[in-house]
Amino acid sequence: MRVTVRLFAGLRERAGRSRIELEDVARIDDVWPALGLGDEPAGLLYAVNREYVDRGRELADGDEVALIPPVSGGSFRIVSEPLDVAAAVAEVEDDGAGAVASFVGTVRRSSRGRDVTHLEYEAYEEMAEPMLERLADELTERHGLTATAIHHRVGRVEIGEASVVIAVSAPHRHAALEACREAIDTLKETIPLWKKEVYADGEEWIGRGS
Repeated sequence: MRVTVRLFAGLRERAGRSRIELEDVARIDDVWPALGLGDEPAGLLYAVNREYVDRGRELADGDEVALIPPVSGGSFRIVSEPLDVAAAVAEVEDDGAGAVASFVGTVRRSSRGRDVTHLEYEAYEEMAEPMLERLADELTERHGLTATAIHHRVGRVEIGEASVVIAVSAPHRHAALEACREAIDTLKETIPLWKKEVYADGEEWIGRGS
């Protein structure tokens, strides 16, 4: 039996490649030891065929296993070009909405007491975009939203540029504001997107809650 393992962010750099073929691994528990990459990182999650699974999950021939390091942080886009805030807001405008709320995350020059030169974002895009859609569905049901747009950059993002734009519309302002806050909090905790802070004297992958 053979499975394909996909690696992202710091794990990809540790392994020196983004895909590894493994044989004779029967369960998720077997995957990390078979990679020979040292101690397993705290908070590591696993996905099989783009769905999160527990460690007891049995594997089948041809499965794709993604190792998900702790994640950073209408239309749901993972893009490499600069984000258009006005375009995201326009996508959620509706005659039935009484409020539009938006959040724009930008790259700051200083973080954790160090001078930042730029950020680099990486995503498991095939999994991230459907998860963003499901997040929007959950928010719509919970808050009665009219529309939702979430756009996120990947690749290099310069100081002052937007890395994420979230826009939501709803009949009432309280629902729009609460859904916007919940969207960014959930995105930073669960969606497979990773952020590397690059400094004048080094670099660091930033994990969950960044």
